[in-house]
Amino acid sequence: MTTLSYAFSEKDHWHKGYTDQPLVDQNNNTQSNPLHGAPEDSGRHTAVTNSLRPFYNGKSAFVTGGTGFLGKVLIEKLLRACSGLRTIYILLRPKRGLTSEQRFQEFIKHGVFDRLRDKTPQLLEKIVCIGGDISMPQLGLTERDRLTLIEHVNVVFHVAATVRFNEGLIEAAILNTVGTKSILDLCVNMQQLQSVVHVSTAYSNPCRSEVDEIVYPSPMDPNQFIQCIQLLPGEVLNAIGIKLQGMHPNTYTLTKSVTEQLVAEYASRLPLCIVRPSIVTGAVAEPYPGWIDNVYGITGIMMEIGRGTISSIMCDERCTMDVIPVDIVCNTLIAAAWQTAQASHSDAAPMQVYNCTSGQINGIKWHEYGRITQQCAVRNPTKYVMLCPGFRFRTNRFIHKLVELLLHFLPAYLFDVLMRVRGTKPIMAKIAKRFQKAADTGEFFAMHEWTFRNDNLRHLGTLVRQDVAGDEFCCDVSGLEWESYIEAYMLGIRRFVLKDGLESMDQARKKLQRLFLIKRLLQIGALLFVYYICVEILRWQRV
Repeated sequence: MTTLSYAFSEKDHWHKGYTDQPLVDQNNNTQSNPLHGAPEDSGRHTAVTNSLRPFYNGKSAFVTGGTGFLGKVLIEKLLRACSGLRTIYILLRPKRGLTSEQRFQEFIKHGVFDRLRDKTPQLLEKIVCIGGDISMPQLGLTERDRLTLIEHVNVVFHVAATVRFNEGLIEAAILNTVGTKSILDLCVNMQQLQSVVHVSTAYSNPCRSEVDEIVYPSPMDPNQFIQCIQLLPGEVLNAIGIKLQGMHPNTYTLTKSVTEQLVAEYASRLPLCIVRPSIVTGAVAEPYPGWIDNVYGITGIMMEIGRGTISSIMCDERCTMDVIPVDIVCNTLIAAAWQTAQASHSDAAPMQVYNCTSGQINGIKWHEYGRITQQCAVRNPTKYVMLCPGFRFRTNRFIHKLVELLLHFLPAYLFDVLMRVRGTKPIMAKIAKRFQKAADTGEFFAMHEWTFRNDNLRHLGTLVRQDVAGDEFCCDVSGLEWESYIEAYMLGIRRFVLKDGLESMDQARKKLQRLFLIKRLLQIGALLFVYYICVEILRWQRV
């Protein structure tokens, strides 16, 4: 039984009690000592096991971006499913007045690790904090930490990046491109390295309607691009930023494209692969069904649909959308690292690129996704629902902006007036502006459709299915049942983001019924008002 099918067979049970029980068997009978693993490899070109999970026995992994959404799920999965790992080093920078070590102590208390903390808390001791910053020269590492990584790391997962579509060119370039070069330069010196996985995006080539699993020429030579970022004054870069951006809708896709070209230049010196996820969404099954910890992108839009605060979205509903659950992405990263290590022993093996997408394997139209989302919002409302859920996709910008003004901002300002009268802090207008900004930055991706080729991903999925532990590392979305997944996703937003447990469901449904009643009364009142106006006009004409 695959992870996907098992997840949905447990659906009803989870809906009733938000069970935290694992959805797959985590017993590892092939490891005699799962806490310590096998002896550490003695060199980069040591033999590589043909099986996925044993490949990680005794290995040390280095993860950048470990505190992000994808990074947290990856680390949790590595610890739980590859418990033979020796160490997971994570790069952490000081932030908001906290040192790297202080942030690390907060990190290991995160809810994503609850299952590990309850069942195998000793596995969390395998995570080691490395103080540093992806934006600093040589990653801001101390000499001691640098030597530790060089001497011990076998597998690198480079997940760190800025995913803000409206990031300035300099900031995006430093984090996405310059930072990646620093990682690659460090990897070149690693003595026991067997695999490097670079996480890019399926939208790194947005001007191409069909995207193969290859690295396309970037708009600018990556080394010249880095020199421009490092040498030119900020005002000059800002002035030429639009020209550099070219056909790219934002600095995120531009810098990701340039970075892929940079990674390709290191392929002759490093065992590299590139994984390109599309829009990363809540988990299918792991660490929990529907798990999500942010309101970025489509998650925030779905949350506001559930709260009834969104009535119009600029989107071509006829297009096939492309989303990929976060646990599927993590399984792909883990499997891709394994296969890259296998291929690194062949001099003729090219660098593999994996389009980690769903559109060509098990696609769903925006219209269908929106319909299911709205149904779930009505069936399982949150106690934070503000208005009756109901929205439409639109391609007419004028109509969209008009509806946005009348049904988004006007109610938001009215709510804020009421909140001021009641002596509470007004927040609705701020929320409306925030999600308008999120919708605007994602509009390009909602109005276009891409064909992502998946030959390498399909082949990887076949290899994983043939592996003895294949069910635990499913990277195939062909069995994903969208309606069940979206319902679990919406419940996940309710539970993990809004912190709204199932115990409030009856209360929320009663509240929604009242909102529907108010909506109907207002509609009837509006019709009566229009009828009255028409009658008065006819009476005036007769006079």
